[in-house]
Amino acid sequence: MQAASRESYAAARAALEASTGGAGAAATAVTAQELLSFADLLAREPRLRRALSDPSRPGEERGELAAGLLAGKVGQGTVDLVKVLASGRWSAASELLEAAERLGVDALLASAELAGDLNEVEDELFRFGQIVDGDPQLAATIGEFVVPVARRAELVRGLLQGKAKPVTVTLAELAVRGFGGRTFGNGITRLVELAAERREAQVAYVTVAESLTEAEEARLASSLSAIYGRQVSVKVTVDPAVLGGLRVQVGSDLYDGTIARRLAAVRNALAGK
Repeated sequence: MQAASRESYAAARAALEASTGGAGAAATAVTAQELLSFADLLAREPRLRRALSDPSRPGEERGELAAGLLAGKVGQGTVDLVKVLASGRWSAASELLEAAERLGVDALLASAELAGDLNEVEDELFRFGQIVDGDPQLAATIGEFVVPVARRAELVRGLLQGKAKPVTVTLAELAVRGFGGRTFGNGITRLVELAAERREAQVAYVTVAESLTEAEEARLASSLSAIYGRQVSVKVTVDPAVLGGLRVQVGSDLYDGTIARRLAAVRNALAGK
């Protein structure tokens, strides 16, 4: 998002945080679903998107237009949030859509936090992403754009229903639908990171040849937290191809101490002689 859009999203996010302060997990989850439905409406109706982000129209007028469309169809809290969104300054109509979708995700994560499920949702999303990535046929089906998105979302819902938190199921479906214009894999990754950010944590992606014990994982998380000065959420992927050692990526920082990387360096050195 450009600067004006970021400020408008931040205002809506602040309004959301203020409204969830006195609401419970269930009520916040309903608000989240209503916000995501509004985002779906914007995605289907380009003329509405343009009207609600038109800089030539006063913000108050755009806010009232959005409120009028939703009044009586969703909760008043959602109407108020959408009014804040539509009243903002948007650099492009697409950025209003992005903000509405992101606000729905923020509300879903807030509901999980209120229910005490945020850590579990974060882990379930990561594990589901690994399952899909490890099954080429499943990954191809979920990522197949010629298959209607509703059918792919139904497949994901069937795989997770009753096995994961409802918030996890909804977020996984959102990833299938192309959260923020991303592929399924990138969408899941971003949603995992947003869940961690809500806990004021940073994600470390760790690749090892064999599974770490709980004690080893805890020590690694503690060491990384000391380095980065904040809580670090370790996400481990087991890949025998690395042979040994570990590969750690935190944001743009990459440490590759795997045996596979060392062997490749030796081969390259010998080839250069």
